[in-house]
Amino acid sequence: MTSLRPWPDVQTEVLVTSGETPKRVDLFLANRDPALSRAVIQRLIEEGRIRVNDHPTKPSYKIRPGDRITLTIPRPAPLELKPEAIPLNVLFEDEALLVLNKPAGLVVHPAPGHWSGTLVHGLLHHFNRPDGALSTIGGKERPGLVHRLDKETSGVMVIAKTDEAHAGLAAQFKAHSITREYEALVWGSMKKPRGLIELAIGRDTKERKKFSARTARPKPSVTEYQVIGRFGKTATEVVLLPKTGRTHQIRVHLASIGHPVLGDPTYGGRKVRTVAELEIPRVMLHARLLGFIHPVTKRYQQFAVDPPADMQQVRTALQALEPAGRVRGHRLLTAR
Repeated sequence: MTSLRPWPDVQTEVLVTSGETPKRVDLFLANRDPALSRAVIQRLIEEGRIRVNDHPTKPSYKIRPGDRITLTIPRPAPLELKPEAIPLNVLFEDEALLVLNKPAGLVVHPAPGHWSGTLVHGLLHHFNRPDGALSTIGGKERPGLVHRLDKETSGVMVIAKTDEAHAGLAAQFKAHSITREYEALVWGSMKKPRGLIELAIGRDTKERKKFSARTARPKPSVTEYQVIGRFGKTATEVVLLPKTGRTHQIRVHLASIGHPVLGDPTYGGRKVRTVAELEIPRVMLHARLLGFIHPVTKRYQQFAVDPPADMQQVRTALQALEPAGRVRGHRLLTAR
């Protein structure tokens, strides 16, 4: 837990619109703000920090159109990041940047519920210089981070050690000139051998912890895909090339065409957690390739890693259930 700063709390007001259906106030607020869990909302209500129409409320109160909800949220103190001995699989390192293979299950940066044990803590231990070994552009809580991968996604990441490197890499990500390939095991049999998914997405208007096309601020999002193997009607192995870099983009896009990633209940529901009595341990998504122009040397560099053991085990188990039909002649979508 973090201590509170000795300055005024943050006050927020939410007006329940006519389109809202009756639901518990704690659920309503938790869906609006992914930074506040339902448990935190309930604690704030107990402390009298959440009021409805200027009156104390209860978590079970059912909201109604026209209700005015006020939240008084204490500001946390800035994190004092401390190095932690977290093993890193380093693929490349020089004076400007570091490339690593992030394991599944590792959160990239501190956030509510994950104030320790993140990749950032491991990076500070790796450099053993928490006061300047990484770029500062991303802020104190995200030193060196030019991009991120979801907690359950494994694969290649690049870390900036200097502000110059950070700016150079960030410009490439913004221009979508970074080479990126992902590999996924998805639910069902994809009929088309390849295709392009174009779907503008943003934070979901109803479920604030999710992203979808049901959003007030849609952002253009494009993902190219190519099938490289099919396991009967049970699952498909696919390579993906995101043309844009929206949060949860690949997961949302695959779910939108009826093929959510195996092990992803957020966008695929319960059906993707167990397939043909095979339990899926996590989201079966892996960032297998990353290529960029080195911000200092100006030379193109590309790094590739195979999927981790758990994903390969699921693939092997699927093949035992449904022998894989490989797609002949497939190649890397982004081969240089």
